[in-house]
Amino acid sequence: MSDDVVRSETAKTAMIDLKFEAVVIPVSDVDRAKRFYGGLGWRLDADFPVGDTFRVVQFTPPGSPASIHFGTGLTSAAPGSAQGFYLIVSDIDAARADLVARGAGASEVFHRAGPGQPAISGKDPEGRSYSSFASFKDPDGNGWLLQEITLRLPGRVEAGDTTFTSLNELAGALRRTAAAHGEHEKRTGGTRDENWPDWYAQYMVAEQIGQPLPT
Repeated sequence: MSDDVVRSETAKTAMIDLKFEAVVIPVSDVDRAKRFYGGLGWRLDADFPVGDTFRVVQFTPPGSPASIHFGTGLTSAAPGSAQGFYLIVSDIDAARADLVARGAGASEVFHRAGPGQPAISGKDPEGRSYSSFASFKDPDGNGWLLQEITLRLPGRVEAGDTTFTSLNELAGALRRTAAAHGEHEKRTGGTRDENWPDWYAQYMVAEQIGQPLPT
């Protein structure tokens, strides 16, 4: 059987979901790390010690489908060597303010003009999705990066997978949709749109999966 035939047959087979569940971060003091991530308001899912040689602690950031593990006997990586973990937020200023209030010592907000471009102080002036950031570190120096995303690039989210993982995320989407719908009603003569629930649903899904927004 040729490679082309094998690839064709494989393409016809439904892909099996591979849901990213957890990542291990290296820490030097498990209890200190536990206090730090708990202080951020992250959900403590597990703390399983097995004698003196093994312990796993799991935390999940608010609204995240994936978690972090740290503990004893999990990794040989040097504490603090984990860098560049992205946390996606819908409001970079509010997310940073929350970190600062919790004592996380977040950086100032910065933006980039494009991928690979140098950091520029302040939030992206055009409010572009994917462009505004802030960073913070845990007590060992493991590095986290906040990135503001309000509109996904096309193809990044399947329509059937559209979800809102927190109250704040859903509220933000509803506010943006309400503003857009107000402009829509102005364009249609200022009359009440009785089909606004359908319009809202179409707008919110299109925004999340990166398709053209209804007008």
